[in-house]
Amino acid sequence: MFYRLLAGLALLGLTVSAASAAERPVVVELFTSQGCSSCPPANAYLNELARNRADVLPLAFHVTYWDRLGWKDPFSLPEATSRQDRYGHRFGDGSYTPEIVVDGATSHVGSHREDVGAAIDAARRNSTTAATLSVAKDSDGLSIDVGAGQGRGRLFLIGFDRAHTTAIRRGENGGRTLEEANVVRSIRGIGDWQGSQLRLREKLPEGEDAAVVLEAPDGRIVGAARLSGRLSQFDSIFPANRESYREIVTSPLIGSSQGRKSSRDFNTSSKSSRTGQLTEQGKPRG
Repeated sequence: MFYRLLAGLALLGLTVSAASAAERPVVVELFTSQGCSSCPPANAYLNELARNRADVLPLAFHVTYWDRLGWKDPFSLPEATSRQDRYGHRFGDGSYTPEIVVDGATSHVGSHREDVGAAIDAARRNSTTAATLSVAKDSDGLSIDVGAGQGRGRLFLIGFDRAHTTAIRRGENGGRTLEEANVVRSIRGIGDWQGSQLRLREKLPEGEDAAVVLEAPDGRIVGAARLSGRLSQFDSIFPANRESYREIVTSPLIGSSQGRKSSRDFNTSSKSSRTGQLTEQGKPRG
């Protein structure tokens, strides 16, 4: 009887471990711009998700179409604009800021916290995980493992910075200082998954941290993992107990011949990420 009980507990432990391994974060993509005056409340919400929700992978994609309106966002990416455009065609609502897409399945005004929060909760209850993903740093790059499963999909490697603080000099947010978390610096497709186990080796992406997402053919996200334990250039320079850093970025005016200037002020205290108290009516277009 005693041995049967031990065996049962061991089996229970294996079952719980397997269930935990199968869990994945809900991917929350914010499409934003430093030139958009409606975006700071959505940025603040994403900052809170990054700080407080281990079950969420929040990513800030800075689009390019605001860059022509007085302030060139130093983190804008053509790939972010293209990614949002694909979502806009699929959802039928075009491209606008701030927009949040939850697990590649639903689109929301980024500052509407209740709507986005409900979508995150629904994704946790109902999301599909086609395959488990893991990503680890090795000597000269990343090792990415994809488990076996049902279906097929496309793998994307995303590089992002954990935090930036930017002093805005021009445009709709001129005079403000914006704090932004998980700012995407690069995204690229790295391979197709056809249902079988797969191992990939990739170069480190631009950015301090990295994540891998698996997209189904219809665009829904069916797998995600974040790199843990990565040593960024800042981790290797500064002690491990430094909890955050600030980077003040000054972006040149459009058409300016001056190069981008930046200065970094590293500190040892976590910062509040509340920025702005703007309200929105409907969906502001980019």
